[in-house]
Amino acid sequence: MSKTLVAYFSASGTTARVAKELAQAAGADLYEIRPQLPYTKADLNWMDKKSRSSIEMSDKSSRPDLADKDANIEAYDTILLGFPIWWYVAPTIINSFLESYDFSGKKIVLFATSGGSGFGKTIAGLKPSVAADAVIIEGKILNGTHTAADLKSWVESIG
Repeated sequence: MSKTLVAYFSASGTTARVAKELAQAAGADLYEIRPQLPYTKADLNWMDKKSRSSIEMSDKSSRPDLADKDANIEAYDTILLGFPIWWYVAPTIINSFLESYDFSGKKIVLFATSGGSGFGKTIAGLKPSVAADAVIIEGKILNGTHTAADLKSWVESIG
């Protein structure tokens, strides 16, 4: 039987809310990807070119340190990986997470929250961070309202 993990990074709480709903609808385990140094409101000010998030996102090699590395990835076949979209891609902490574990043979399905943009070049930015045989699938932008039934139906559709 396939085991599913919902792993997520949330800077403001929006993605956390969606991830919790998704884990419940999917009957999946939940894991929060946390930065070693939490983001402040000033860190997230995308209009400030000197803010932490702006600096990280302008440097594609940036890998923020994780607070822990205790996700039991080997126990799962499918990982639903969630994050807010920053500058049309995943925050670089998602690369940090992917590079911290062996995702060989895993299916990684992305979900995101966004103020208006889509996935953009997210898969291209994440693919180098996982084993060649890991499959990354562009999932859904989960903004606004969705029912538990909608989420369950989506999870069932991706297998």
